[in-house]
Amino acid sequence: MTPTIRTIAPDEFLAFVEVMTTAFLERPDVAGVASEVASLWDVRRCRAAFDGGTMCGTFRTWETELTVPGGGIIPGAAIAGVTVLPTHRRQGILRALVADEHAAIRERGEVVGLLYSAEYPIYGRFGYGPATRIARWTLDARDGSFHGTPSGRVEIVEPNTDTAARMVAVFDAVRRSSPGEIQRRDYRWEYDLGRETAWGDRWKGFVALRYDRDGTVDGYVRYHGEPDPANRQPRVRLIVDDLHATSDEAYVALWRFVAQVDLVDTVVADHRSVSERLPWHLVNARAARMSEPGDGLWVRLIDVPRALEARSYEREGRIVLEVIDPDDGGDRRRLALDVGPDGAVCRRTDRSADLTVHVAALGAAYVGGTRLRDAVIADGHDEHRDGALARADALLRTADEPWCSTFF
Repeated sequence: MTPTIRTIAPDEFLAFVEVMTTAFLERPDVAGVASEVASLWDVRRCRAAFDGGTMCGTFRTWETELTVPGGGIIPGAAIAGVTVLPTHRRQGILRALVADEHAAIRERGEVVGLLYSAEYPIYGRFGYGPATRIARWTLDARDGSFHGTPSGRVEIVEPNTDTAARMVAVFDAVRRSSPGEIQRRDYRWEYDLGRETAWGDRWKGFVALRYDRDGTVDGYVRYHGEPDPANRQPRVRLIVDDLHATSDEAYVALWRFVAQVDLVDTVVADHRSVSERLPWHLVNARAARMSEPGDGLWVRLIDVPRALEARSYEREGRIVLEVIDPDDGGDRRRLALDVGPDGAVCRRTDRSADLTVHVAALGAAYVGGTRLRDAVIADGHDEHRDGALARADALLRTADEPWCSTFF
């Protein structure tokens, strides 16, 4: 079949949610969900595939920002709700939806496409690469003694609009200086603090703010408890839902706080950085254990020259990259990249290439956490000058691991 791809009309929103939840094997209150999110999702960025008059695929985006190495911030499209009905699989529908959205991203002037991949093998062929990593951290609270002495104070507060504003201020300060982080939508904070939802169970937990010596909020932790009975003892597993701090002191104070909550024997934090500094703050670093490391945010460079110019580089160098982009039918664009700590210039060129790479590999390495030499394995590369891959890898790499704390 040749699907028809178009943005949906407002009166097709219920059908959009029905198709999306069916493909994801979910069975919520579809009418309730549609009514709830109709004013939150931008219908102009909700695309659907149609087989005649039957909706058979969905694809939606929203405007966001990505922080890149050096603190630059670029506009991007966050992608979610990508589905095809099981009755229409393997008919080119996903490819058509992606192509239509990529064209729209270019028209809007957004630089990157961003997503979390439900199935790893799907999105590389569309030019996306795994750019950040996430992991679970488990802290044995019974052996969680920290170096140093506490500073400032931590206070449990009501999860209300004032608290949300304080959390947003902390998060925005952190994400604007942290490569890999993205902007969060305003209504996300309402759900994080317990807004009723037709999707299912709402969040029920606690928020603690950390105040520095001047009384300024410089960190927060959002958490809830889960029963963890052992030997008939009143044990609780504390789940860290979100923790951010603008200073190392606040970071330590919040981890110290959750580790010392009464009844807690284990603290579990998912979707954290693989480079978490927690163990180094512990007297016994083995009390904190990382597990289940995996891919986090995937990045698709849509405007490659603009993306490469937006970030800073920790080394100086020049290289000519030949980039293979499936959106161009596999054509190869050559780009002269001249970089250094003070910025970069990237321009189209007729000069001979030093290195040929797929745009997915470039997206994976873009924010500095994924080695380009590893990312090229999937689609291959051509090294036209000796050492070109190693030079490109070194230019893109950053000392600090990027991290995206926001799942969508």
